[in-house]
Amino acid sequence: MLRGYYTAASGMLAQQRRQEALSNNIANAQTPGYKQDQATLKAFPEMLLQRMETQNVPTGRNLNKAMPATIGSINSGVYVQETIPDFSQGDLQETGITTDVALINGNMPDENGGLFFTLQNADGEERMTRNGNFTVDGQGFLVSNQGYYVLDQTGNPIQTNGMEFNVTEEGTLQIDGQNIPLGIAYAQDANALIKEGENLFRIDEDADPVMDARAAAGVTFSIQQGSLEGSNVDSMRAMTEMMEAYRSFETNQKVLKAYDISMEKAVNEIGRVR
Repeated sequence: MLRGYYTAASGMLAQQRRQEALSNNIANAQTPGYKQDQATLKAFPEMLLQRMETQNVPTGRNLNKAMPATIGSINSGVYVQETIPDFSQGDLQETGITTDVALINGNMPDENGGLFFTLQNADGEERMTRNGNFTVDGQGFLVSNQGYYVLDQTGNPIQTNGMEFNVTEEGTLQIDGQNIPLGIAYAQDANALIKEGENLFRIDEDADPVMDARAAAGVTFSIQQGSLEGSNVDSMRAMTEMMEAYRSFETNQKVLKAYDISMEKAVNEIGRVR
């Protein structure tokens, strides 16, 4: 009986976490470069049930021998194992703003590879993003919409001096006779990156380091100025999955209520002392 409580409760918790991930996806459906999260559900290990019974052994002592009978397996619940970002390319949206740049995936030799712009956060640490919604701050530096410095290929902030610039398809910023390559990072396993807030990713300490995309063998990409990569969230599909998660939560809730009623009868009626 109590095992049923835990099984139904684990299902409710799993669907709640799935609902939270889907809600976050829908909330960021219009965020440039946002990569939707996918919640993966996994069942707890199955348990084998056996019925313990005895059988009389025909001896002078009438011994009893244990004879376990296999009933079958039972599942003990489900949980959200992890939420994994989907790094598929989002649709391009033309803005006509020269500081907006979209990173377009080309060839990537690794199945889970990913390309990113490189930024420097307020603590001086390197972060990665797909959001190319950049602007120029009061000091002339190219910054992200969070105010973080956009880095060049050598890892230094890009100084524009407030001047107009062009960005080539190869990702080179051309300004006042200078050619400054944008810092484009390549992660061989993008799933190993840790997703932070503000549409940023950081490198896991135990994962392989990212590399310069231009130096990575077989990696190609292109940059489109005056455009942004949109979110890869499919709003209609996300809404459908939210309804599915809600129905699953509701079903587990009803199962939990049924167990509660059965337990109440067992305590108040079957176990009543007359």
